[in-house]
Amino acid sequence: MNISVPPSSNLHPFPTQQVAFHRTELSVILSLYGRFVAAGEWRDYGISCLRDVAVFSVFRRTAENPIYRIEKRPRMRDKQGMYAVVGMDGQILRRGHDLKTVLRVLERKLIRAVE
Repeated sequence: MNISVPPSSNLHPFPTQQVAFHRTELSVILSLYGRFVAAGEWRDYGISCLRDVAVFSVFRRTAENPIYRIEKRPRMRDKQGMYAVVGMDGQILRRGHDLKTVLRVLERKLIRAVE
């Protein structure tokens, strides 16, 4: 008697959960994004919702690598904070529990001396 086992992808009745940004989080991020677009610094963005992380990528031009990534990692909630701003080279510029506080590292780049 042969018993066939279904493929492992069909064993779960529900699709795997994805990490995503909440509406209030996106509101804060898109507000900052809009100010940088108005200043002519940023031109495009992309959102990725993966199993372990949600990423908001910011681009200076469409066909480039992202200059900044705003990441949400719920597994880091109890450690260093689930929000992080990552630079182009992969360096973590700031990490924390509050999204507005973490995004201040980018707001400083928007403030310039006007003559």
